[in-house]
Parts: sequence; structure tokens; C-alpha cells
Amino acid sequence: MQTPAAPRGTRDFFPENAVFREKLFNSWNNTCRRYGFQLFDAPMFEQLSLYTQKSGEEIEKQLYTFEDKGGRVMALRPEMTPSLARMVASKGNELKRPIRWYSIPRLFRYEKMQKGRLREFFQLNMDILGIREVTADAELIAAAIDMMRDLGFSSDDFSVLVSSRTLLEQLFLSYGISKESLPAIYGLLDKKNKTGDDEFESQMAGLIPDGSARNDVFATFRAGSLDDIRAINPSLSSLDELSRLLEYLDLYGMNDFVQFDIGIVRGLAYYTGIVFELFDRKRSLRAIAGGGRYDTLVKKYGGPDTPAVGFAAGDVVLGELLK
Repeated sequence: MQTPAAPRGTRDFFPENAVFREKLFNSWNNTCRRYGFQLFDAPMFEQLSLYTQKSGEEIEKQLYTFEDKGGRVMALRPEMTPSLARMVASKGNELKRPIRWYSIPRLFRYEKMQKGRLREFFQLNMDILGIREVTADAELIAAAIDMMRDLGFSSDDFSVLVSSRTLLEQLFLSYGISKESLPAIYGLLDKKNKTGDDEFESQMAGLIPDGSARNDVFATFRAGSLDDIRAINPSLSSLDELSRLLEYLDLYGMNDFVQFDIGIVRGLAYYTGIVFELFDRKRSLRAIAGGGRYDTLVKKYGGPDTPAVGFAAGDVVLGELLK
């Protein structure tokens, strides 16, 4: 009889592999506790509607779903943020703000496997809820950088690229693009590097039929700095917010790690403000970590108005980088 194989995209953790995993988890735990975060966890599967209503089309395509014996449609969790928002919403105003929680969940996504990407994986998640000011964004980016430094990496090894959904929305609306079309445009822009130029331009033409507006978008994504964006439109409030973020990170002594990049969009539908991603300097791997603002998600799940920002880092891509 042929020996059964593990499911595609999963891993067996033999003792030597488990040792590496525990070292990584210990490092993550130490970073989070040093920043004053509390550990939490949630079910490994949730009602399907938790994801289909709020996370967007990209996640919906990657869900592992099943029907339980009561006829309810469930999904293995592909990410942790919806569960976190659901938990906070369920407590109303009982939880003391700000909420500073972290988790290291096992997650599942049915997606194309490649270097640094599997279908079952672990993530570090760090989230701050209840602070609207950009100080929370700066602290989380600082924590992400320290998470990498605690693993032995330096500014020679990785960088943090920062942008803003608010900035993109303000620019796109000024070009005459409707707000209703923005989620689909963000989803396409997030996949720009994975799509051929002809296919990308064809899909963009479908989303933005007006050629002048489309050219404005392409010109925006050629901008290399905040000053280039100011030259396009100097009156945008989001520019001041990004400038304050970079000033705070400079005060953390982390300006060597951080740079503005208008091309950072993030594909999930619930992002509302500043977004960021960590990449190795050679750009040989997919994003090491990523996150941003999701100020409306808790309220959408029936909770009180709760500003929030968070990030996640995957163990698979970090393992490749550590090699």
C-alpha cells in the first residue's frame, strides 16, 4: 500500500521543524509582550458570512468551506482580523480602550502555492483598537520592525513601504472616479505585479472607461515620493497624516527602514487609511508582513465605532528569509 501524503500546501512538523517553529513563536511572543500586547485566540472556523460580507472577493476565492451537521455553512479561518472585530463587537463598550491584542493563529487559504506561500500557515497578528491618531499606526510599524530585528534582521535586509487608502481615495475622486468603483480598482492595483502589462491595462480600462482619468491614475503610480504627490494635489489632508507618520517613525529611530510607496494598496476590502507592507531588500519573496487601518470593521459587525489598525506576518515567508 502506498504511504498517504500530507495534503498539498501543508507541512508535517517533525521535531527539528517544530523546534524552529517554537523559536519563531517565542521571538514573536517576546516582541509583543515587550510592546505591552495581550494574547488572544478565536475559533479555527467561523460562519462563512463573517468573511464574505466584509473581507472582499480576494479572500472569498481562497476559502475552505464546509457544511456542518446542522446545515450551517462554515469556513476555516483565512485571516484573524474578522474574528478579532467580531469578538470586540460582541463586548460593546465593556472592553477597556485602547485594546492591544496579539495572536499567533493557524490559518488556511486555498491559493496558488509558491515560494513563501502555502495553504496552511501561521501568522503573527498585532492590533491596536480605540486610537484614531496616527501614533497607533507608528507604534505598530515600529513593532513590526522590532519583530524583524528580534529575529536578527537589519535595515540592510528589509524595508517597510507605506501608503494610504485615504490618499488614493482622495486622488481618485478628484479624477472623477466614482467611490463605488474604488474597491475593484484597489483589488486590481494590489495584483499589478502579478498581472501582465496588457492584461492589467485591459482590466483597468474596464474599471475606468474614461481615458483621461485612467491616465491620471497611471501618472499617480509613477510618483516616487510624497513631494511628487503634493505636486499633483497639495491640499490633500492624507498627505499631512502620512507626513506625521514618517515623523513619528523618525522619532523611533526607524527612518532607515521606512519609505513611502504609492504602489502599496492592500487587497482586502476593509482597509480605510494608512497601509504598509514589509519586503526583503532584494524583493526575492512576497511580502513578509502587511497591514493597515480598518476603522469601520467593528461597527460593521454591530459593535461601537472603534478605530483600529493591525498587521500580520507569515511564518512561511519568514522561514524562507531566515534560510
